[in-house]
Amino acid sequence: MTQGHNGGPPLEDEAPDVLAWRSYTWRRAHRRAWKTPPPEIALRRLARAEELGMTYREYTLEIMERGKYL
Repeated sequence: MTQGHNGGPPLEDEAPDVLAWRSYTWRRAHRRAWKTPPPEIALRRLARAEELGMTYREYTLEIMERGKYL
């Protein structure tokens, strides 16, 4: 049995129903995380991202990863 690229357990050994469930929950969480915020928040993030020389997506990803604003 080999480990995955990140040192975790290999996904190939999982039952198909477990893989389907994980795939479903991952897609759902991804959609919720990247859901478009209200316009005033999106514009504020865009302005701050431009000040920092980042794209909106990069800035939003930093917020999600760190849990705080730059």
